[in-house]
Amino acid sequence: MSQELKNIRNIGIMAHIDAGKTTTTERILYYTGINYKIGEVHDGAATMDYMVQEQERGITITSAATTVFWDFKNVNYKINILDTPGHVDFTVEVERSLRVLDGAIAIFCAVGGVEPQSETVWRQADKYNVPRISFVNKMDRSGADYLKVVNQIKDKLGANPIPLQVPIGDEDEFSGVVCLVTNKAYKWDDSSLGEKFEEVEIPENIKDTVAQYRTSLIEGVAEESDELLEKFMNDPQSISESEIIAAVRKATLEMRITPVLCGSAFKNKGVQLLLDAISAYLPSPIEVEAIDGINPKTEKPESRKPSPEEYFSSLAFKISTDPYVGKIAFFRVYSGTLKAGSYVLNANTGKRERIARIMQMHANKQIPLEEIGAGDIGAIVGFKEIRTGDTLCAIDHPIILETITFPDPVINLAIEPKTQDDFDKLGETLNKLAEEDPTFKVKVDPETGQTIISGMGELHLEILVDRLKREFNIECNQGKPQVAYKEAVVSTVEYRELYKKQTGGRGRFADIKFEIGPSDNGESGLQFIDEIKGGDLPKEYINSVRKGFEMAMMNGALAGFALNSLKVVLKDGSFHPVDSDQMAFEIAAKLGFRNACKLAKLTLLEPIMKLEVSTPDEYIGDVSSDLNKRRGHLEDVSSKFGAQVLRAKAPLAEMFGYVTALRSFTSGRATYSLEFSHFAELPQDLLEKVLYKIKGYVVKV
Repeated sequence: MSQELKNIRNIGIMAHIDAGKTTTTERILYYTGINYKIGEVHDGAATMDYMVQEQERGITITSAATTVFWDFKNVNYKINILDTPGHVDFTVEVERSLRVLDGAIAIFCAVGGVEPQSETVWRQADKYNVPRISFVNKMDRSGADYLKVVNQIKDKLGANPIPLQVPIGDEDEFSGVVCLVTNKAYKWDDSSLGEKFEEVEIPENIKDTVAQYRTSLIEGVAEESDELLEKFMNDPQSISESEIIAAVRKATLEMRITPVLCGSAFKNKGVQLLLDAISAYLPSPIEVEAIDGINPKTEKPESRKPSPEEYFSSLAFKISTDPYVGKIAFFRVYSGTLKAGSYVLNANTGKRERIARIMQMHANKQIPLEEIGAGDIGAIVGFKEIRTGDTLCAIDHPIILETITFPDPVINLAIEPKTQDDFDKLGETLNKLAEEDPTFKVKVDPETGQTIISGMGELHLEILVDRLKREFNIECNQGKPQVAYKEAVVSTVEYRELYKKQTGGRGRFADIKFEIGPSDNGESGLQFIDEIKGGDLPKEYINSVRKGFEMAMMNGALAGFALNSLKVVLKDGSFHPVDSDQMAFEIAAKLGFRNACKLAKLTLLEPIMKLEVSTPDEYIGDVSSDLNKRRGHLEDVSSKFGAQVLRAKAPLAEMFGYVTALRSFTSGRATYSLEFSHFAELPQDLLEKVLYKIKGYVVKV
């Protein structure tokens, strides 16, 4: 079994939008024999883009999983692949995929190079310590520059890119690559859809470049051990191909380098060598450190090694709904083995779940499995309650693995069904969609009774409303998109809340004295400090106070928006031996929060977006002046492939409809990308206007 584990690769394909992730995956499916024909994104026929919205728009919306097999050096490797979206609105898909993967392929466009979302996904991979290979795609396009992209990976991402290939020709002339590891050149046969490729002589015009980069590669390899260094000093050519592969693999797994390959997935060139590199350089489950977690019974840290003999542990990283089989949970098995029909414990809810069926996924098709073991990725159906980030483990040996954290939504939209008959159905369906997507939130406005949906961007909500119509037959009216503000306490106040309730029989009593204010160093969440001395309040009551404040933060006192951060110092309190209980202290904390907020200074925080605009030179003035009108702050202007690239920060509130305005004054020649950066305090002159818009009456702050 360990031999099989050694040959498993769990990888994700990540990149900026339109870099060619799905096209590359389609070629992988074809060359590994999974698909008998190539599906093209622009035809709406890509296997991995199975949603109607993906096929119509030519973009990936949800990460799709598949499994392929590839022979490398006479060893059969099992490769589990997750194809992730490139659009920033669906960044949750990348986040949860990288949490459970062992390795990744970062794809870059040979013309566009390192683009804004490339930086975002790279940082996400850094966060989870995922080793990666870089693949410079679209080498056949006009303006393709392989070495320029390699330098951008170094300068913009702070990585250490090591070219393992040199392209033969570029743009229209691109026909193959020289592998620096084997020192051989390969050209692809266009008539066989790239299935056949042959070894050829290294072209004369690139021999010097190949020699230079190969020498540099071997020098780097020699530094990996004293033995290799001695070989290098005596005769650099005596270092064998297997020694180069072993040294590059070691440095890649330790995340000291990023091997760089190149090709053109659309023109069917370079994909087989990419599969070789996945097998050669990315980690197997047994090369990844043991997963750490907390035993919920003892609250002590424990770990699980990637072995089928260990107790079972796994993490559910995605929930989706299938019209035929119901809810599907995608999960990564970290240790042990799970058999179909067996029971597991959901450590987060404390409930047992019967796993009716286990499946291996191929996009939206399911292949039944009898069992699944450590290091593998699969899907299960027939469960009652599993959410994204839940740990499934052995009933007698519970463990809670670190869950997945997701960004907060930044945009709201009010919707209502067109017919009264759909009213109940809408609520159920929205809850289903919220289970699938943790960055999608649903709430009912207590003042207006409106259903408010929140997401990561206009496209995100547009797709979800479209899914309501297509998949669930619910037609909706919708309002204009609104910004999802956050509330913040900006001054510190001390307050005492005395909660007494007598209803005949046993009453309720809780007394707390506390201080609320902004958190230290902008720390997110609740910063709770217990300063009660001498056991004046039992520990369970203090925990209830904390819980009460955490719940109160979800609905602020100024305009009902959640608080991003809050500092609470519990200074004193008292309790009644009969009338006090945990619920009383929880209610006291909630009431105390609302009352203390009336005395404190409150404000709103607005989402600030990171904007990058690529425009021809003649429109630079128009773009800059328009950004100034939108309260944008210009940070940098640089030149890139005959265009000017402006980087700026701008409030989301000012960016609605930006695509139309930009197309209008640049004659449709400019492109832009927008992603969330941070929350910042709303200027005072706008605060009252925003509150008036929300409340419908003047609110003095």
